[in-house]
Amino acid sequence: MTLKDKRVLVVGGSSGIGFGAARAALADGAAVTIASRSQDRIDAALARLGAGAEGHVLDTTDEAGVEAFFAARPAFDHVVVSASKTKVAAVRELPLADAYGSMNSKFWGAYRIARAAKIAEGGSLTLVSGFLSQRPRKGAAIQSAINAAVEGLTRGLALEFAPVRVNCVSPGLVQTEMYDSLDDAARRTMYENAAARLPAGLVGTPDHIAVQIMAFITNPYITGSTVYVDGGGLIA
Repeated sequence: MTLKDKRVLVVGGSSGIGFGAARAALADGAAVTIASRSQDRIDAALARLGAGAEGHVLDTTDEAGVEAFFAARPAFDHVVVSASKTKVAAVRELPLADAYGSMNSKFWGAYRIARAAKIAEGGSLTLVSGFLSQRPRKGAAIQSAINAAVEGLTRGLALEFAPVRVNCVSPGLVQTEMYDSLDDAARRTMYENAAARLPAGLVGTPDHIAVQIMAFITNPYITGSTVYVDGGGLIA
């Protein structure tokens, strides 16, 4: 199955995993739309993606804005949601406003997109969670809970939206702009230490995750599934 002439929307496509998915879909012949909160980031991403891609500002926490975005456009063949802005800390240290905001962004953001999106019959919706849903880490209970909620939502939507297929990719540590705030030495040390612990012997990249997203999009026999692309993090 090819994406030639298919319309693919990547919410969160201006950076990280979303950008990797957008680039992979574009390479397979799709007409790609990326959506992000920042026009500057959209412009920078479009310059890297080249012809065949367009971008629009979209805040997944803005219910009216999400509904208006989809109301103004024909159905997409495939929708990918990787957008999120979360804060992580121990439960008794994380302000409740930040916990609510994190859930609002990643879980309710995906929920709003799923609720409003027009997806063509035979199309797909792919969500992004994270392996902390299954492998909790001390001090990150909120992220574990959000990711588990996204995975549960995936299974329910796969039943509600059929024959549109709904799946979820759950990454481990991935080299993205999320870690750009670290200095080069600290970031390099973090990646090297993680790679030494992982059975795969390396840290993931957005392209590694995009391979699985493309499998979800192009394989008509996959729905209701969560696949952990984590370098073996679940068993390490």
